[in-house]
Amino acid sequence: MSRSYSPEEIAGSRDQSLQTIGGLPTPHGHEQRRESGPGVGADNQPRPDETPETPKTEARVVEPRKPYEYRSRTYKVRSSEIDVMTDIGKFRAVAAKDLEEFMYRGNRKHMEADLTNLRKQRLISEREIPHAETSPRRLLALTKEGRHLLIATKTVPKRQAIYHGFTKPREAHHDADLYRLYQRGRDRVNREGGKNIRVILDSELKKILYRDLARAGQTADSGTAKSDIAERHGLHEVRGRIPVPDLRIEYETPDQETARIDLELATEHYRFKNIAQKVRAGFSIYARAQDVPNLRRILEQREITAEILSL
Repeated sequence: MSRSYSPEEIAGSRDQSLQTIGGLPTPHGHEQRRESGPGVGADNQPRPDETPETPKTEARVVEPRKPYEYRSRTYKVRSSEIDVMTDIGKFRAVAAKDLEEFMYRGNRKHMEADLTNLRKQRLISEREIPHAETSPRRLLALTKEGRHLLIATKTVPKRQAIYHGFTKPREAHHDADLYRLYQRGRDRVNREGGKNIRVILDSELKKILYRDLARAGQTADSGTAKSDIAERHGLHEVRGRIPVPDLRIEYETPDQETARIDLELATEHYRFKNIAQKVRAGFSIYARAQDVPNLRRILEQREITAEILSL
């Protein structure tokens, strides 16, 4: 569900960064990643004359946190915490439940340890945000301080936008839903052998699009210039408008070419005109399982063939 924006609103959209911020934090010491010990097997069984070691209560070897100095302050974070900050920053807001499922592979203890450390250092913020259709969701966002530190570590590509702070509740839930949508697109990229993924939200793409349209003096009139601008950004003009996807995933193919996947999250509130434009624009349409039948029925009634995928 794309949010509606005017050119003026896009120009003042939420803070994001496409440039490296000065003051690179200075790491102390060297980080060494350790893997768990060998699995249980014939070669690893204790000999009859040996006393087995006492089982450890924690099988996972905890990676030590590395200190970073930034703006006269020292932060201590491990690589998994950098990773979770990166995912949160790309989508503005992410649900803790989804982080546990996709990033931590169900390891809640590891996730909670990371999130607790990041909250204590004021690098992320957390809110229980009411939802109209379900129970309140536990959502996470970067703080301004967290965004600055993340960019300064130079672990995020320069062209990747990073956001901080919560938006309105409805938009925050929408952003969190896009993180789940992203997992579907990322699976497809992985199957194709893609790498160097860049996440582009609709607000970033619209900002660039409106800028170019304004320069061309084509913000209201459709014409050759509008079509050319749409094509330049991998989009299509549909009946005088340029539909923009909720989420774009850009990546590098095995042949080192740039490819993209445009994804749209449709809801039960979509009207025929909305979804028809997205279909004609060539977007991959996803919806929650309970919304799929109704959306398919809407398209079938107008004899439009399109695949609505279940999120």
